[in-house]
Amino acid sequence: MGKGEQTRQAIVAQALDLASSGGLESLSIGELAKAVGMSKSGLFAHFKSKEQLQLDVLEAAVARFIDKVVTPALREPRGEPRVRAMFERWLVWERDEFPGGCVIEGAAEELLDRPGPVRDYVVRAQHDWMDAIATAVRIAMSEGHFRPDLDPEQLAFELLTLFLGYHRHGRLFDREQAEARTRRAFEALVERARSAGSGRARTTP
Repeated sequence: MGKGEQTRQAIVAQALDLASSGGLESLSIGELAKAVGMSKSGLFAHFKSKEQLQLDVLEAAVARFIDKVVTPALREPRGEPRVRAMFERWLVWERDEFPGGCVIEGAAEELLDRPGPVRDYVVRAQHDWMDAIATAVRIAMSEGHFRPDLDPEQLAFELLTLFLGYHRHGRLFDREQAEARTRRAFEALVERARSAGSGRARTTP
C-alpha cells in the first residue's frame, strides 16, 4: 500500500469517528482537514468533493460492517444459529464499533428525502443487509428450525425494524434498556418463527 493510500485510509478513519458523533452531513473538507492536521487543499486532493468524501466514508463503514458482522455470522451453523449470530453481532457493532451511533443508520435517517448518489448507496447497502437476513431465514426454514410457511422478507423487515428501534432508543434514551427490550423482542420474533415442536435449533454445520 502506497503512502497516498495510507493517508487516505487514515483520513477516512477519522471521518468515520466524526460522522458517528455528528452525522454524515456534518462532515466538511475544512473540518476534517483540521481534525487530521492537513491543509484543505491537501485533503481536497484526496476526495475532490464533499459528496465523494461521504461516499468513501460510507463504503468504509459498510466494509467494516461486513468484516465485523456479516462474515463472522456466516461462519456459524446453518439455520437459527446463523440468524442469532447476525442479531448478536449487529448489537455488538452498534454498541462497540460506533459509540456515537452507527454511521450507516445515521446516514439513512439524514438522507431520507435527499435524492442523489449518497442516498442511493445507503439504499443499496440496506437492501444487501435485508437480503442477507432473508437468505439466512430461508436456510433456517430448510433446516426445519423455522416454519415452512414463513415469509423470509417479512421476517427480515421485522428484524430491521428492531435494529432501527434499538439505534433510535439507544441514542435518545438509555442504551442498556434499549438492548434489553430489543433482545426480548427478538426472542419473541424467533419464537413465532419456529416450527412447531422444533424446540431449540439444531446446529447442522
